[in-house]
Amino acid sequence: MSPDRQAALFELQTPALEAAPASAEHRELAARLPPDVRLGTMSWSFAGWRGIVYGRSVPESALSARGLEAYGAHPLLGAVEIDRSYYEPLGFELLAAYARQVPERFRFLVKAHEGCSVQRFPMHARYGSKRGELNPLYLDAAYAAEVVVHPVAAALGAKLGAILFQFPPLREAPEPEAFAAELQGFLSRLPRGVSYAVELRDARLFTPAYAEALVAGGAVHCHNAWSAMPDVLAQAKRVPPAARRPLVVRWLLARGERYDDMRERFLPFDRIAREDTPVRSAIARLVAKAAANHVPVLVTINNKAEGCAPESAFRLAGAIVEANAR
Repeated sequence: MSPDRQAALFELQTPALEAAPASAEHRELAARLPPDVRLGTMSWSFAGWRGIVYGRSVPESALSARGLEAYGAHPLLGAVEIDRSYYEPLGFELLAAYARQVPERFRFLVKAHEGCSVQRFPMHARYGSKRGELNPLYLDAAYAAEVVVHPVAAALGAKLGAILFQFPPLREAPEPEAFAAELQGFLSRLPRGVSYAVELRDARLFTPAYAEALVAGGAVHCHNAWSAMPDVLAQAKRVPPAARRPLVVRWLLARGERYDDMRERFLPFDRIAREDTPVRSAIARLVAKAAANHVPVLVTINNKAEGCAPESAFRLAGAIVEANAR
């Protein structure tokens, strides 16, 4: 029996996981948050979130397959990012099992398999004999449609917020205009009827030609709080409105920080370890402006941003409500 089907059967045979009770403050914030603004985290299976998202007695072993039952019950967590799909394509059954665990207004941001967007495989042990080799599937729209778009859209349906194509720094980057042209061709060949977002990790590629490629290809820019990119407000100024509808934001790291360093520093992700008020305020301003113009918003947050992604989401909700009231 496939792992996907096993996960689905396991879900049907076991009781729902206990959710941590939402505070009165969080329920009030949720009522004041603009209705089309959804905040969430990058993945959800962290034992450090017990007492914050999950009941204190919830077993860690149950979080990956069934944690969304409790996660989706929190009034301020209306979205989540599936990032496991970056490393391996996920099948229909597993994705559908995730969708069944959350309410109708919940939305998923799903990372596309790295085979779509990695130009050359990194020199990492998990790539085996492919290490350092060019990726023959890079920007192959037919591959993306088959292994990403079709199963994701079919399994998640209306609960799919967007599919995210994340582009790491390109070791052999073409001229920015050439990259933009290749990206436009790729996006234009993808199936229609699905929201696509593009995230850059290389500021050299963030050009007017890139923004034009997004509009022509029917995609939006993913505004990312990432150490090597301009801040989110600067990014918003450099892409036209059509590439910001819906508004997609990923809050990952403080400027100048390294991902692995923050992981070691912030484990077990059970509290805010270091506030990043400037980034939080910038995202809140961006979200409030989008909401005022009736633009749907999807924000996902990493534990490495401040130490505990759900707590960052709760504080961001407060900042958005405050910015929206100005």
